[in-house]
Amino acid sequence: MESFDPVTALAGGALIGLAATLLMAGLGRIAGASGILMGVLAPPGGEAPWRLEFVAGLVAAPFLMALMTGGLPEIHVEAGLPALAAAGLLVGIGTQIGSGCTSGHGVCGLARLSPRSLVATPVFMASCALTVYVTRHLLGG
Repeated sequence: MESFDPVTALAGGALIGLAATLLMAGLGRIAGASGILMGVLAPPGGEAPWRLEFVAGLVAAPFLMALMTGGLPEIHVEAGLPALAAAGLLVGIGTQIGSGCTSGHGVCGLARLSPRSLVATPVFMASCALTVYVTRHLLGG
């Protein structure tokens, strides 16, 4: 089990909430990462700049963290490249079927009491839990 720091977790959650609030207050847009990324690939009129800035911030954040703390935590991924590619593909398909991702439904949608998000979030959380259980306990991962 990885070490858990509640202060860091609380600070990260607060920053995600602040960013989602600022995007909604400033542009009237939901901070759904998958939708924003898809909008970078085919941006609606005049929305490319803020979408690119959002994605650039996601990419730059770990490097900023490394500058502030002197390094990044070591991350171990036990899956190989084919499994990671398949997982990414399945997540992408899921976000299209579910009309959003964890940030869009789980952070923004629940905060707005969206009925669709109130259904989608427990469904994808249960799917995640089931996937972890199957891969770790039934498949010997």
